[in-house]
Amino acid sequence: MSKRDYYEVLGVQKNATEKEIKKAFKRLAMKHHPDRNQDNQEAAEARFKEAKEAYDVLSDGQKRAAYDQFGHAGVDQSAGMGGGHGGGSFSDVFGDVFGDIFGGGGGARGQGGQRVYRGADLRYNLELDLEEAVSGTSVNIRVPTLVACEPCGGSGVKKGTKPTTCTTCGGHGQVRMQQGFFSLQQTCPRCNGTGKMIADPCNSCNGQGRVEKNKTLAVKVPAGVDNGDRIRLSGEGEAGENGGPAGDLYVQMSVREHKIFQRDGSDLYCEVPIAITAASLGGELDVPTLGGKVKLKIPAETQTGKLFRLRGKGVKSVRGGAVGDLMCKVIVETPVNLTKKQKELLEEFDQSLKEDKKNHSPKASSWVAGVKKFFEDMKP
Repeated sequence: MSKRDYYEVLGVQKNATEKEIKKAFKRLAMKHHPDRNQDNQEAAEARFKEAKEAYDVLSDGQKRAAYDQFGHAGVDQSAGMGGGHGGGSFSDVFGDVFGDIFGGGGGARGQGGQRVYRGADLRYNLELDLEEAVSGTSVNIRVPTLVACEPCGGSGVKKGTKPTTCTTCGGHGQVRMQQGFFSLQQTCPRCNGTGKMIADPCNSCNGQGRVEKNKTLAVKVPAGVDNGDRIRLSGEGEAGENGGPAGDLYVQMSVREHKIFQRDGSDLYCEVPIAITAASLGGELDVPTLGGKVKLKIPAETQTGKLFRLRGKGVKSVRGGAVGDLMCKVIVETPVNLTKKQKELLEEFDQSLKEDKKNHSPKASSWVAGVKKFFEDMKP
């Protein structure tokens, strides 16, 4: 697949100044940062690397001249391997970029001149009762995470000392390997890309700059959340390396199964068992809702499975909209543990129904007629 023109990738003219090229690349780098493209990180990373490759060429006077004269063929050996970062991770490349743009000289630098990296995002699964999810609540959670070491301020070096320049990469964080016509760059194996070595590490964190700790955080859960909804707590994830910015904490909602209700979006569903007499004669029932009891009128001759809607007795979603409804499904319950007298009464009742079955059991009558016709049609 042919590459796009580098000037087109950055959206600049061919006579663009070095400052204009840096500004254009900064805009694209921010746009395609993975944190801003959670739903499509793979595509964002590809766009970022394409822009980085174009920037690597157009920001270098010698490479730009070769590109202007010969096109991609003039720079493929130096820029065709992912912009000179074939051995680094995406986060390494991103850190290098912003170090270049903001004057860091080969990577964003923290205390002691070390390259800094953003901390990892964390996820916490928060279990809620249905009532808490519907009405909202405030809870305290304990989150195990990595935080910046206080004695060294996240630098990893002992107080009063400084890291030394890596003798392998000369402080660049990258080492170059020559293979025939190709020149490859990879992360320095000695300093792991930081460009610095710690001769006298902090006693508290052993030079890591971060320590494990349980944090207690207050989380305000808005009313109407549902399974899978997430709350983002900015900066409450893992601390960044070498004093870099912390990641975020995503609190994901998990609503426990309820004994009575099932939720579907803004609506609630429940089953209501009723006696055969109530189903036949009709009446009123007390039905539970999340706001208290309400009366449900059951008309005479109600069949099992009948669905009744109680408007406005459901849930108001956290995303807005009208309050949902409560759907009550009637289940006609067959009596059990009958006494001899009750059985006799039922048998007498059943006999009275048989005298005019079509009027009392229309579905059963039509079903029997259908079965009879089915067997008649099967006869040769």
